[in-house]
Amino acid sequence: MPANSSCTEPWTTPSRPRREVLLEPMRAPQRLAPWSYAVSCEVSGPADVLASGRLVLLHDPEGQDGWDGVLRLVMYVRAELDRELATDPFLPAVGWSWLTDALEVSGASWKALGGTVTETSSARFGDISGPARTDDLELRASWTPTDAGLLPHGQAFCQVMASVVGLPPVGVTLFGQRQGS
Repeated sequence: MPANSSCTEPWTTPSRPRREVLLEPMRAPQRLAPWSYAVSCEVSGPADVLASGRLVLLHDPEGQDGWDGVLRLVMYVRAELDRELATDPFLPAVGWSWLTDALEVSGASWKALGGTVTETSSARFGDISGPARTDDLELRASWTPTDAGLLPHGQAFCQVMASVVGLPPVGVTLFGQRQGS
């Protein structure tokens, strides 16, 4: 699947993510379940905020403890943060709401949702090149779809990626942006 391609396999019908969201298939983990499929994602937002992530679909016909089903979706998202946002005490709750809101808005049905939101700050010293300080957010989650309609889950993942970098909802233009830019 080329970059910026439609969300297909294993999603049941094609769906085109917004142009800022670049999806590519990747090697899925082999030991977590008998069958698996994975996509990686990169997205950039206003002010060159960058995020990367992956969504993995696991299938075990026998099910596994904690899944409460035979399918499991596992999501990992990492994004750069500006210093001001990184110090916001509500950031973990907001980060988690990006996922739960996206699942609800997409119409995905799920159970057994769990995960973490982690904030990290790194300071560089000596001869290490790069910015003196970086702040990042990591969102890790997994959930069990309650039916085989996986398209809404893929759409929710794409929405989380867009939210993490600060993209406005589709059809909304930020002040200072013009159509086509």
